[in-house]
Amino acid sequence: MKYKSIKLIIPVLAVCLCCGADWPQFRGPLTNNVSLSDAPPAKVDQESIAWTADLEGRGASGPIIVGDKVFLTSTTGFKQDQLHVLCFDLKTGKQLWDRQFWATGRTQCHNKMCVATPTPASDGQRVFATFSSNDVVCLDLEGNLVWLRGLSHDYPNASNSLGMASSPVVVGETLIVPVENDDDSFTTGLDVKTGIARWKIKRPRVANWTSPAILKASPDTEPLVLLQSSEGVDAIYPQTGETAWQYEDGAGRIPSTTVGENTLFVPSNGLTALSPGSSSEPPKVLWSEQKLSPATASPLVYQKKVFTVNRAGVLTCASPQTGEVIWRLRLKGPFSATPIAAANHLYLISEKGLLQVVQLGEKQGEVTGEVDLKETILATPAISDNSLFLRSDQHLWKISSR
Repeated sequence: MKYKSIKLIIPVLAVCLCCGADWPQFRGPLTNNVSLSDAPPAKVDQESIAWTADLEGRGASGPIIVGDKVFLTSTTGFKQDQLHVLCFDLKTGKQLWDRQFWATGRTQCHNKMCVATPTPASDGQRVFATFSSNDVVCLDLEGNLVWLRGLSHDYPNASNSLGMASSPVVVGETLIVPVENDDDSFTTGLDVKTGIARWKIKRPRVANWTSPAILKASPDTEPLVLLQSSEGVDAIYPQTGETAWQYEDGAGRIPSTTVGENTLFVPSNGLTALSPGSSSEPPKVLWSEQKLSPATASPLVYQKKVFTVNRAGVLTCASPQTGEVIWRLRLKGPFSATPIAAANHLYLISEKGLLQVVQLGEKQGEVTGEVDLKETILATPAISDNSLFLRSDQHLWKISSR
């Protein structure tokens, strides 16, 4: 196994306990799919649907929540070249606005994907929407255009034949946008106020659909952004794009690295647990376990357990310290969306639109409720207002306690 340390590494991973009720980007506030402040229903059925909003076109991006608003993206048109950023009222599901833009880059995608696959992100003041066409749109929360970047104008070869799916993340004043592909592959950090690039770094020339994770440091240390590719994981400083350290033993190109329990869980050699080193040491491999290899959904760390979902739809619970399997539970899959966690429960939505709620136990997990939404759902849900928010091509749902 290969590891390379280039700069001082973050000394310790600290769990941030200051998350609000917002779900501002893909996989939530800490990019780990865990809510610390909300408790969605533990038992669900058809009567748990608080409201349903109609959508048009295509969309595999997840919803995000900022305050009392729900934001998501979609595309319409024969070539999926009309880009939409939509806003809904969190309490009622009423559509508040729909801003539309023409795609400036390639809109070719695999049939399972679409141009609106990346999940948007927000810094609490602005919404940043990226699309497979490599268009990046910044709006304020009222839907007013702040800036727009057509990255294909500057980098016309940045694309792949299946479509781009990596979601952006916001850290401080920087929006990190992965544009990793078979040709002109890079990740860029854009100024949130202007859209101007603070930095641009070359990335491996191979199609990559993983999304960045945020490694929260101690209060007096700058956080790192984890970029995963087929070559491994690079930890970069979000303000400059400079590399802090590298894990170079390869990694998957669909499920993404997850941070939790003072450990990084990388889809590499099945699943590999890395411990951030001291100021003079690279990350250390704690264990690798093929039995924990995730399929499309990213791993999840919650309540001192690590969870993965395989291609057969089996949810596996394991020890984050050793990788030893604790229990398994066969669910009704397959799954593209990553599980999300809150209040001692996991929430999993299958590709066929079946929401399954799993109550966690020391010796076994138990399915406590199901809701069949009867539509194809690929997007990871969001949690806010003690509710779940899910989307298909046709609808956006809010699932709440009765």
